[in-house]
Amino acid sequence: MQIENAIPPLCTGGNRGLCHQGVGRTDHQLNVYDWLADVPDNNALTDVVEVQFKNTRKGFYHNVNHLPLTKGDIVAVEASPGHDIGVVSLTGRLAEMQLRKANLRPTDEVKRVYRLARQLDIDKYHEAKAREHETMIESREIAKQLGLKMKIGDVEYQGDGQKAIFYYIADERVDFRQLIKDLAATFHVRIEMKQIGARQEAGRIGGTGPCGRELCCATWMKNFSSVSTAAARFQDISPNPQKLAGMCAKLKCCLNYEVDDYMEAGRRLPSREVQLETQDNTYYYFKVDILAGLITYSTDRRMAANLETITGERAREVVEMNRRGEKPLSLQPDGQATEPQEPVDLLAGGDVARFDKAKKKKRKPAKHKGEQAKDEQAKGDTPAE
Repeated sequence: MQIENAIPPLCTGGNRGLCHQGVGRTDHQLNVYDWLADVPDNNALTDVVEVQFKNTRKGFYHNVNHLPLTKGDIVAVEASPGHDIGVVSLTGRLAEMQLRKANLRPTDEVKRVYRLARQLDIDKYHEAKAREHETMIESREIAKQLGLKMKIGDVEYQGDGQKAIFYYIADERVDFRQLIKDLAATFHVRIEMKQIGARQEAGRIGGTGPCGRELCCATWMKNFSSVSTAAARFQDISPNPQKLAGMCAKLKCCLNYEVDDYMEAGRRLPSREVQLETQDNTYYYFKVDILAGLITYSTDRRMAANLETITGERAREVVEMNRRGEKPLSLQPDGQATEPQEPVDLLAGGDVARFDKAKKKKRKPAKHKGEQAKDEQAKGDTPAE
């Protein structure tokens, strides 16, 4: 994150009745619109402010010096040791609500805001941030030489350059005591190791998902809930691992977004194992549109034959009739009989060997008149002089 680009462009027109003071950057994780920004004395009710650091890291601090802070201000905050540089992302009552949501105690776990960042602070910040990529590459080499089964995904220097946080991924427990000694001797800073998961790494790196938008974990998601393949089954999604996996190689978080609606809609439909009996045929489940409440039945278990699409209510009516020993004339609500159709076979209507047929021969280019005369003379069509 570049400090000179960290100041959010605030809306000045006040269009659509929205307070321009509540609008901030859209690429901050969990960037909350400050609906209380235009309330009188909003910032005077609490001294808690939310500060954004690199990528998805945020923190809450006490404005003990009562500085006139607004969203987008660059501040120097308390760290251990020294100080850190960040951007104010939320102030007032809404910041205090976010503090409670994070289950932090304001008296013990919240540090202080020192001052607005000076030019010297910003220069040190740029100097420290310029070393992050090189430090990450070199630290990976050191971990490889020690034979540690871990991956260092990101490195974040503190604003004053006194400490570096190494974010790593590991499937097993890693003894990195020797690694910390080697890193401290190489980079001459205080080392802090923080283990993250694959989803957290994707959020820190960022990217674009298959939907065409920025990753949810890099923009607004803060808490990750477990995702299982059952969510894909409830939504009748094809169990293709390549399509179900996200940028982190884990199941997509968005599989949980609509699963509750699909489960509620699925309860109103009969079971897929239920067979519907009519006077002419026995119908088996073929496919379903869960949200629309439409079920398609086939007279053949394994292929599409005499397909009938009915609503879930009509399917339940037929099921109740079958339980009473009654069989309707057809699945349609009007009770009219349907004409039988032949089974549909996708390969029966075409010749599979048509792809192996030779291509048409290309026409040869026309010969010159002199060459044509020589060919005719060679064949004996034209008498020699």
